[in-house]
Amino acid sequence: MEVRISIVFLFASPGENGKRGEMEYKKFEEKIINLLQEKMGAGYVVQTAEVMKNNDIRLRGIVILRESDKISPTIYLEEPYRKYCGGADMQEIAEQIAALYEEQERHIHFDMDFFCEYGRVKDRIFYKLVHYGKNRRLLEDVPHFKWHDLAVVFYYAMEEKLLGKASILIHSNHLDMWEQSAEKLYRDAQDNMKRGMPEQLIPLQEMIESITGVKPQKEKEVQMYVLTNAERMYGAAVMLYSEKMKELADSLQSDLLLLPSSVHEILVLPDTGNAQYRFYLEMVEEINTTQVEPEEVLSYGLYRYNRMREEIEEIAMEG
Repeated sequence: MEVRISIVFLFASPGENGKRGEMEYKKFEEKIINLLQEKMGAGYVVQTAEVMKNNDIRLRGIVILRESDKISPTIYLEEPYRKYCGGADMQEIAEQIAALYEEQERHIHFDMDFFCEYGRVKDRIFYKLVHYGKNRRLLEDVPHFKWHDLAVVFYYAMEEKLLGKASILIHSNHLDMWEQSAEKLYRDAQDNMKRGMPEQLIPLQEMIESITGVKPQKEKEVQMYVLTNAERMYGAAVMLYSEKMKELADSLQSDLLLLPSSVHEILVLPDTGNAQYRFYLEMVEEINTTQVEPEEVLSYGLYRYNRMREEIEEIAMEG
């Protein structure tokens, strides 16, 4: 069975299409495809691709494929279009895109036949959390499990020596090809998460110091922690298998309040009661609005680790 898989590489930050309007953008897209097709020759097919990202964010790009290719980078067009709007020459833009493709193609030209066999991929199947309501369209085509206001979805993590941290989102047709169930996928991913994505619970001040190199001034001790994984990628999913939350709750003799900072991490602090919930909801909204890329927003809600029941609850706010 032949499987054609496209790996997405983010070469430029997504942005708006500029001020020339949708029709002008379509003309740009058609022109750049024609120029690239002419440059690459008859042995290649240049086509547009719409990539659905997390939270129903859609990005336009192009894919350059040879007949024998089963994998190819998707190159987003937002940055090239901004250059065009700024007066850059179309031929020069096409040359830059072609050079970018050739550079990346050298790194990803390898046999993907192994992906057809579940036994050869199951040890690198992991899961991540996304918002359920904001990804309804995506979830129609991917195996998933609903968890509070979130959904558990699955991905295959490429070997780092091949593609760094690139991944392939698992779709329903992959399960059909492998003749596996979503339940089997979850069991295998759960085992892989504990082994391949070990959890980290780091004091927030220590995390800030590691990122900035500046030691924060402590006027008063802040009991806030960052829960993530060793890769610091899709670390919010650690909530589903964390043992450190129980250890922290027991040591503090308190339930824990969990703030969804992004798909990559969760902020954890002692739960001091519902008088503070509104404040922390506003904090989550502020972080999502000003500090997190739209596709990395996880949720606008709050969660609680219930120490007595040893489980995570969604905090429902009235009004």
